[in-house]
Amino acid sequence: MALVLLFLEITMSTIFAKKIVGSYSGRLSKLFGKSTNAKRNKVVFHDFPGGAENFELVSRFCYNEGKIDVNPSNILFLYSAAQFMEMNTSVSGTCNLLEKTKKSIEEISYWTWSDLLVALKHCQDLQPIATFSGVLEKCLDSLVGRLAITSEASPCASTSSPDSSGFRLSCDSRSTESLKNSFSRATWWFEDLSVLSPDLIGMLIELMVSRKYNHVMISRFLFHYQKSKFCTASSDEKCKVLEIVIDMLYTLDPISISCKNLFGILRVVLSLKIGKSCRNKLESMIGSQMDQATLDNLLIPSPYGSTYLYDVNLVLRFLKAFRHGGGWQLSPMRMKKVASLIDLYIAEVAPDPCLKSSKFLALLVALPDSARDSWDELYHAMDIYLEVHAGLSEEEKMKICCALNYEKLSTEACMHLSQNARFPSKSTVQALISQQLKLKNLLQGTNNTKLYTDSPLNFNDIQGKAKKDEATKQVVLYSGRLDISAENEKLRAHLQRMQWRVVELEKVCKKMQTQMAKIMKSKVSSHSAARSLPRLCS
Repeated sequence: MALVLLFLEITMSTIFAKKIVGSYSGRLSKLFGKSTNAKRNKVVFHDFPGGAENFELVSRFCYNEGKIDVNPSNILFLYSAAQFMEMNTSVSGTCNLLEKTKKSIEEISYWTWSDLLVALKHCQDLQPIATFSGVLEKCLDSLVGRLAITSEASPCASTSSPDSSGFRLSCDSRSTESLKNSFSRATWWFEDLSVLSPDLIGMLIELMVSRKYNHVMISRFLFHYQKSKFCTASSDEKCKVLEIVIDMLYTLDPISISCKNLFGILRVVLSLKIGKSCRNKLESMIGSQMDQATLDNLLIPSPYGSTYLYDVNLVLRFLKAFRHGGGWQLSPMRMKKVASLIDLYIAEVAPDPCLKSSKFLALLVALPDSARDSWDELYHAMDIYLEVHAGLSEEEKMKICCALNYEKLSTEACMHLSQNARFPSKSTVQALISQQLKLKNLLQGTNNTKLYTDSPLNFNDIQGKAKKDEATKQVVLYSGRLDISAENEKLRAHLQRMQWRVVELEKVCKKMQTQMAKIMKSKVSSHSAARSLPRLCS
């Protein structure tokens, strides 16, 4: 018999084949039965599982009359070869190879942790056959079961080659043990499994998720796996690892995944060419955790060939995922936190001379108005943008200014806006109208407070009527102001004088509120005294 490693070309004499190998292999027996050449036969197997070395193991099994040591290091090769060669026939009462390997596989629950790792490494070479035979699933099932037990029993991290039970239990249960040691015991298996291929890791994680394994530990392992594989991987291998890691992270509970680590993966992804589907999944996961992000996370350079400084489109996709992705319930607290972050981001990108007005406007309106209590920060960012982009047309400026909520501007911001030549005159008029409306509502509220003390039952009717009258006055005033926008300088001077009047009236209003509070307090005291007097008399 001659073994040629490249093509696994096997040449054997007819007598040897028929008497020895043919007696154990149904496949060879059928081949030689059809042969017409009695002197010499040549059999070539181009896809023999395990290659020439594994064929040599099978030959030894035949030479030794069905006796061979089956162990975790060779069981997968022997089992695959037995299926390939149809070695299910017993000779002289001995156990056939297929039956012998099946019995060993059934005892997989007694294998040590090291045995399981060895078998899984061999599965990487014979994965299609192993998957078909079910050996791979059994190895992974036993491995996950072992991890589930050790996670509950606090496994020791000091060894990657556990004893016969597959792990060692920690005997130190003192409450004073440091968090670092606890984390090490929980992650003792990370390094061992990092040697597995991306496809095997995908199958392993799917099984762990179905077994309700801790999602936090799974996500930490995936990040560890990505970093460890990148040390020696090629560009194509890195893409494969990233795609598996992202796909598996996407199946986990979002709150179990570190937002910081997701941005770390994103920066790696930006330099590689991975599938669009995986990239969309990564952006969706990041978007769902935008309230955990920082400004530094969002300051991602624009793609190669772009003129603007930062990747605004990417941040807009994050915000879209935050609002619509994952079915999350967006609480007001989370929304406000993201709004504060985006305000900082807008202020950071506003000085970019290459940032288009359409992109700047998209950032302004990306979140609902209810997400912000104050628009002062956005006003200052808009002021910077209009200063840098002085060449914008009036129409473009008005589109940006229309996004501004004048009612949520402070008095100081409105005063600054009324004197800001960079903003269109219509915006300065609207700012003044908003401040006047605030003052009148404040005064109206004071009057309503007085009416409430005299006639509580009529308060709602009076307030509703006051709001309707005020709304009508605002429309008339605004329409009238727009007619005089031709003389800008005179208008600005007039608006400035009126703005100072608004400030003075606000001071008067505060004094009136203080006096009204004192009157209310004295009335309540008098009323309480009047009620207690009859009791004293009795």
